[in-house]
Amino acid sequence: MFAENLFERAEFDTQKHVEKILTRVDGGDVSVAAWEPGQISPFHCHPHATETYFCLQGGGTMKTLAGTVQIVPGSYVLHPPGELHEYENGSERTLLFRVRYGSSMISRHLMNRGHAGWRQSEDDRAYFTEIGIDPAHARAV
Repeated sequence: MFAENLFERAEFDTQKHVEKILTRVDGGDVSVAAWEPGQISPFHCHPHATETYFCLQGGGTMKTLAGTVQIVPGSYVLHPPGELHEYENGSERTLLFRVRYGSSMISRHLMNRGHAGWRQSEDDRAYFTEIGIDPAHARAV
């Protein structure tokens, strides 16, 4: 059995959101993710992993190519393998509980509007080119 107080394990940083892996087990992991107001994740996917977030406090919006949903305390969002997504935190500190599982936790980043000067890696560019996703299209979403 694994059990922890997520509020005690959370670490906040005004420069970037903090995802702390708490446990790895059987092809997956569980994390606590702490967000300061206004922080934005990269627009990314996990080609070989399912990722689920549960909101414990605060909230914001989760965007995919299919649309945007509000994240509030008590809600969850599940991203199947390969689904592009971006989380933008709202006006309060937010605590999310994350569960990932699959054959690989690697992430591929399409863009990162939360960090000025960010540049996409060659590996990520090649991945998105191979699956037919144009970064210019993603910016318009």
